[in-house]
Amino acid sequence: MSRIVILVGSMRKGGNTDLLAQAFAEGASKDNTVEIVSVSDYKVNPCIGCNSCFTREGNQCFQEDDMAEIYKKLKAADMVVIASPVYFYGISAELKAIIDRLHTPMRNEFRVKKLALLLVGAATLPELFDAIKLQYQLVLNFFHLEDAGMVLVRGVKEMGDIKETKALEEAYNLGSSMRLF
Repeated sequence: MSRIVILVGSMRKGGNTDLLAQAFAEGASKDNTVEIVSVSDYKVNPCIGCNSCFTREGNQCFQEDDMAEIYKKLKAADMVVIASPVYFYGISAELKAIIDRLHTPMRNEFRVKKLALLLVGAATLPELFDAIKLQYQLVLNFFHLEDAGMVLVRGVKEMGDIKETKALEEAYNLGSSMRLF
């Protein structure tokens, strides 16, 4: 069984992003071990770019926060799923803080081979996800990761709006397609 970690970037418990991540997890859990890591459950400070992690023992960040727990989860993961609401054409600040804290040599110990993207936005603009998709592609290229797929949902604003779309089924099916790798 592969180990999948879903990083959920929404502070709103039970919201559309949570529901999308849960649908993916339900589909993926048939053939994999899946763990949802919600930013609302962790206190992670932003990276300050000091690069002390490059010289500290174990490449540990000097900041004493919950990122140490998240590093452990990511070290054990074969696949990471990024799930975020879209705020001003970007992922949530809380999720961005976690991603920025991966600017550490410790990431070289990760065994992640695949990456997937789940996004939820209130707007319906065709280009709503373009900036995030570009960053996602750059990460795939830089780390030589396989794109496991995306579910991009427009026009969902209020809690539960996503239930009126086919997105939960799409996320479940994408999760179900994650076989041993």
